[in-house]
Amino acid sequence: MGKRQNAPGGGAMSDLETAVQQAIAAAGGDCVVALLHVLSRNTELERELALSRAAVSNGFSRGWHRGRT
Repeated sequence: MGKRQNAPGGGAMSDLETAVQQAIAAAGGDCVVALLHVLSRNTELERELALSRAAVSNGFSRGWHRGRT
C-alpha cells in the first residue's frame, strides 16, 4: 500500500477508511490498541479458515482453496 491520499474536494471517505476510523474510536483513540485488536482478529480468522480447509474437500470447494500440500 502506498501513501494515504485525502479524498478529492472533500469527497466521502472509503469504506475501508471509515472502518479504520471506527476501530480507532473503539480503541479510545489509541492506534496501537486498534491495530493489536485487528491483528488478533485476523489470526482468529486465519485459524478458522485453516480448520475449514481441513474439513472441506478440495473437490467440494471446486478449487476455491489450494489442495493440501
